[in-house]
Amino acid sequence: MKRSIQFLVHLYTRFQDNEVPALGAQMTFYLILSFFPFLIFMVSLVAFMPISPDEMIESVAGILPQLSADLIANYIQQLKLESSGALLSIGMVATIWSASKGTMAIMKGLNKAYNKKETRPYWKVRGISILFTLLLAMIIIFCLVLLIFGKVIGERLFASLLMPEYFMTVWNMAKYAFPLGIMSAVFMILYKLSPNRKMTWKETIPGALFTTVSWVVVSLLFSFYVNHFASYSKTYGSIGGMIVFLIWLYMSSTIIVIGGEINATLAFEREGKVRTPDKLFPLQLPWTKNNNRSS
Repeated sequence: MKRSIQFLVHLYTRFQDNEVPALGAQMTFYLILSFFPFLIFMVSLVAFMPISPDEMIESVAGILPQLSADLIANYIQQLKLESSGALLSIGMVATIWSASKGTMAIMKGLNKAYNKKETRPYWKVRGISILFTLLLAMIIIFCLVLLIFGKVIGERLFASLLMPEYFMTVWNMAKYAFPLGIMSAVFMILYKLSPNRKMTWKETIPGALFTTVSWVVVSLLFSFYVNHFASYSKTYGSIGGMIVFLIWLYMSSTIIVIGGEINATLAFEREGKVRTPDKLFPLQLPWTKNNNRSS
């Protein structure tokens, strides 16, 4: 119990000192610049898959607030009307380049969590960001295919392999659990490759699990709140959808940074580098005045 409290205090201190909300805001700026180029890339890829952009939106509508889902759906409809469908064109290469800026922003935030400066060559950092962008796109499409065609796939397996009757119940649960597992694996990859620090896969697990669970729960709660209680469209008019989308991106960015801070806090505690919690108190108490920060 004492160790858990010490960890939470250490994490809270790092949360303050590293200005996690400000880092989340910085990441949101770069993510909003990279999101729509990434969406262009996704729509181009979907053209080669057995799903449509409309099905792609419907599958994530439960997580996104309705205003934001409508905003993205309208943007995709415009893309369908104006797109030439040339996936490997020079313009698409530029799109991937722009979309990777969001990953680079995440890398900067995670370096901050570990108190590291970026010393890797630019080509390596940019290469990691592009590879992660491509990987993320493929994984998202795979999860969408599983969610959309999961029932059909389960019925085919049930009929051809003569599975027991309870197989369909297990399969219906697995088709939602499997994407969550993949999401955790994606965050593990992100937390391992992004910081300028050598890490083991085991060290990335706590932050990846926290980020996966928190992102899903916060997204669902925020979507429920916006859809049933908030009145952003009345307050902000036609830009209400964009305001909601920015808030959702900000919360997502902050959660990703906190996941990195959790991994960093555990790593520093293993090394004996624990930040003192003097900022927890509004007044300087006698036993907090002379405490030194070791990380």
